[in-house]
Amino acid sequence: MRIPRSHPTARLLAGLLLTLAATAASAQIVLPPASARQQIAFQQCMEAAGNAQEAFQRCWNEAAGDAPPTARPSTPPETPLPPEGPDAVDPADAPDAPTQAELDYQAIYGSPYDPVADPTLPAPAEMTAAYDPWERFNRPMHRFNNAVDRHIAQPLARGYVKVVPRPLRLGISNFFNNLGQPVSAVNALLQGKPRQAGQTFSRFLLNSTLGIGGIFDPASDAKLPNRREDFGQTLGVWGWERSRYVELPLFGPRTLRDSLGMAADAPLSPLRQVEEDAVRIPLQGLQLVDVRTQLLATDSLREGAADDYSLVRDAWLQRRNYQIFGDRTLEEDDSLPEYLREENNPTVPIDAMPVLPPDVGG
Repeated sequence: MRIPRSHPTARLLAGLLLTLAATAASAQIVLPPASARQQIAFQQCMEAAGNAQEAFQRCWNEAAGDAPPTARPSTPPETPLPPEGPDAVDPADAPDAPTQAELDYQAIYGSPYDPVADPTLPAPAEMTAAYDPWERFNRPMHRFNNAVDRHIAQPLARGYVKVVPRPLRLGISNFFNNLGQPVSAVNALLQGKPRQAGQTFSRFLLNSTLGIGGIFDPASDAKLPNRREDFGQTLGVWGWERSRYVELPLFGPRTLRDSLGMAADAPLSPLRQVEEDAVRIPLQGLQLVDVRTQLLATDSLREGAADDYSLVRDAWLQRRNYQIFGDRTLEEDDSLPEYLREENNPTVPIDAMPVLPPDVGG
């Protein structure tokens, strides 16, 4: 059946054929490949002409050096080979020349890329500088503490792990942790945290009774948080925010503020109230071995450090600043990272301070 030329269907088919023909023709007429510099010149010319369609041919001729578009198959441009021969210039010998990636970026975005001044990049992290004017004293003390730790404390801790079963070690850790709860409760109250003070004191009562002197930990099953506070933290909350770093013999990293806080916490320590040296001193020694055992897991972090003193100082100050200022808005310990949790950061406790005989100074 023939369709008359005047029929609407015939006119529609003719239009489709013309459209396909024009598309096929335009697919074979392509512009020659342009360098990055020609692309920049073409873009600038079009912007100056207001991106008018009639300026396309003129801008292209100017950018391409008056080379008109040529009809050729639309094949991908070949990658130019690097220059050869004795007169060839190695791009490495011209450090000031822009790279192809920089030229391509400039052709697209119109300006050279500066990774240092890129406004889309996030601000760099800023580390708080350590306040350490006593570094000349602290470094020799750090070496002394490391020697004592390497030859005495660490071997004792490793032997303790090998000899004492893990359930018994856990009970001993719970016992000494429970002894520090009264100090934490008083300091939480001094810092204006009555809710936390009540939870800490309740934790002490529950573990001391149902937990058989703190050997077991029913308070954790009762969802009572284990948060330690001391008078050094209290002084920080009260306004003594910046304090110089000091490394004490045997006690390790502290600040001047925290050193004074230890002396203020000493009268509240239950272990220091034991008058019999034959009982108190072995307990203090066992507590020190228990603390060093908990730190065995962190020894690998210090291996191979370029400056062990700076590593220990900066890590300790970061954790200490968080203890004082960073947890004011947190209600649950579950939101804390592992390395800032209390159970992963034991320190030499105030209980380990020696008790002076009563006749000293009399």
